[in-house]
Amino acid sequence: MTEPTTAFRPRILAVANQKGGVGKTTTAINLGTALAAVGRSVLVIDLDPQGNASTGLGIDHHQRKRSAYHVLVGACDAAAATVPTHIPRLDILPSSVELSGSELELIELPTPQLRLRKALAALPAKYDYVLIDCPPSLNLVTVNAMAAADAVLVPLQCEFFALEGLSQLLKTIERVRAALNPHLEIQGIVLTMFDRRNRLSEQVADDVRTHMGAKVYETVIPRNVRISEAPSYGKPALLYDHRCAGSQAYIRLAGELLRRERSRAAAA
Repeated sequence: MTEPTTAFRPRILAVANQKGGVGKTTTAINLGTALAAVGRSVLVIDLDPQGNASTGLGIDHHQRKRSAYHVLVGACDAAAATVPTHIPRLDILPSSVELSGSELELIELPTPQLRLRKALAALPAKYDYVLIDCPPSLNLVTVNAMAAADAVLVPLQCEFFALEGLSQLLKTIERVRAALNPHLEIQGIVLTMFDRRNRLSEQVADDVRTHMGAKVYETVIPRNVRISEAPSYGKPALLYDHRCAGSQAYIRLAGELLRRERSRAAAA
């Protein structure tokens, strides 16, 4: 059953990991699609200069005349740069290549770490969730995302150095919490590119669960060819092939996220 959206402030989740190729963009666009499919109104913010989330949601370059870069530097407000996707209830604030050099510009502006927070405070009250696809680095743009977010969702690839990279990210989250955003929390850790045929995947999953406990989602995202193919067609995997193992995993992830969010709200 479709659940109604709310008119309250959106729940803002930064999808972050300083490592590239771990599934941040794939998670942002497919989780956003799954949430929209169950009636949530969702905004995806593409903060990666490569613009893969924008491409993966079918946004052509001619539709990116105003982008996250223009919002961060104050050239326009967030609503003016937001464009609808072909998925009902799912909008995107697209990226552009100008983001790659934005750090030098941002550092000269007042409160450069809080540019995105201030921009999102002026969003119209139409979204239930805002998912921020962060760049693969711990730079000023990523700090802006964490300063604006309620929580961080961490996609973690099942590889040998996963815990080492996670440790670095957790230190950054703690620094942002101490200096800029005292309410920032870890919403959850999503194990990605999981291969049940590979003993290393099982070992990494066990290690992460041992160290992080209930923060780790039960749902794991498998290695899946259809997930990799979908962006070349400008579609999330859930539209490209909703029956594939990857799409089904993201549907389960969305359900688990919503259950966590309900539990959090009940405990507040």
